[in-house]
Order: sequence, then C-alpha cells, then structure tokens
Amino acid sequence: MSAIAYLNFDGVAEQAIEFYAEALQATEVKKVNYKDFPQDPSYPLPDNELNMIMESSITFAGGRIMMSDLLPSMKSVTGELLKGNNVWISLVYDDQQELEIYFNRLSVGGHVIMPLSPTPWSSCFGMLVDRFGVCWKFNRDADRFLDQVMLSSHDN
Repeated sequence: MSAIAYLNFDGVAEQAIEFYAEALQATEVKKVNYKDFPQDPSYPLPDNELNMIMESSITFAGGRIMMSDLLPSMKSVTGELLKGNNVWISLVYDDQQELEIYFNRLSVGGHVIMPLSPTPWSSCFGMLVDRFGVCWKFNRDADRFLDQVMLSSHDN
C-alpha cells in the first residue's frame, strides 16, 4: 500500500498537471476528462465542466501525485475549494542536486518560505508554496533524522 497526495483544483487541474509533469520530470502522465464518460441524461454536466479533469496521475522519480477539478455544479455537496496549509507534499530525495532542481522548478511563480539549506534535522531542507497554492517540503535525509531521534529517545 502507498499513500498518495491528491490535489483538488478549481478548474485549473489541466494547467497544474502540465506544470507538475514538467517541474518533476514526470515519467508517466494519465488524465481523464469528465466528457470521457457517458453523461447521465437526467443530470447533464454544463459544457464548461465537461473539459475539466475528473482524475489524473503523474508519476515521477519514485513518487506519484493525483489531481482533479472540483466541479462548480457540485459545490453544494463538496463545499467551496479552499487553499491552505493543511496538506503538504513532502519530497524526500537523497540526491541533493535533483532536490535542488525540483525546488527551483516548483518555485517558479510561487513563494519560497524557506530556501534549501542545512538544518539541525536535515543536510538539505526547504519549503515553498507553488503558483497553485500547494505547499511543498523538500528534505534530503528525513528518514535518517527520524531514525536517529527515535534511537536516542529509546536509549534514555
């Protein structure tokens, strides 16, 4: 089993897919629009929603992100889409050069919260919010830090 970050957008999922696929050097991109499925004649989707993304997936460097658009006609059920910092995507990658490439690409048009730099918990750590309002953490050696702290806490 794997946990996958799933991002919802307000009609810009197609643009987000293109951005993330390029920034993360995607090895595979899959996407399905709402128009690709037969419509229920009793509840036809408005034309502006048919081209929105129903489901998508991008695979990159051993990771995967899924995305879709929340339909305006479904907001009474799903509620309004709110951008926030309650969901982050964490890229943990040992290759610092590759981590820097991803960081630089994803920061285009966004906001760097913390530039990549050494910290007490990582030899290379940084945070940013991309141009779609998605929050990212970059960490070169998160597992080593966690293992080290857990081992030292068991020794006490």
